[in-house]
Amino acid sequence: MRCPCRKKSESSDYSDCCGPYHTGAQIPPTAEALMRSRYSAFALQNEDYLIASWHPSTRVERVGFTPDQEWLLLRIIATKSDGDQATVEFTASSRINGRSQVQHERSQFVRENERWYYLQGEPQ
Repeated sequence: MRCPCRKKSESSDYSDCCGPYHTGAQIPPTAEALMRSRYSAFALQNEDYLIASWHPSTRVERVGFTPDQEWLLLRIIATKSDGDQATVEFTASSRINGRSQVQHERSQFVRENERWYYLQGEPQ
């Protein structure tokens, strides 16, 4: 299976990309890797991973998945890292009931005890 975080033209297999993060076999080494794995978790509706990768200070109890939402493409626009803090700007394209939409966000991440966490996102 192709990893959801990669373009269709890229031949990155889920088991070699985000799969090991989702199973806990590996920890995402960068904020961008965490961002990609979270996008894939949304595409696969992996609520446990999303909640676990959310920083405890901003963590939600439940993730509200939109029924019939098909995630189509993740595009990383920019990544900025400063020690244990990072920002990833991205667009995420999806389709709901035949209607396309694009989410443009700048997400903030923090690293604690060698592990990256999602803090919050700001729509762009």
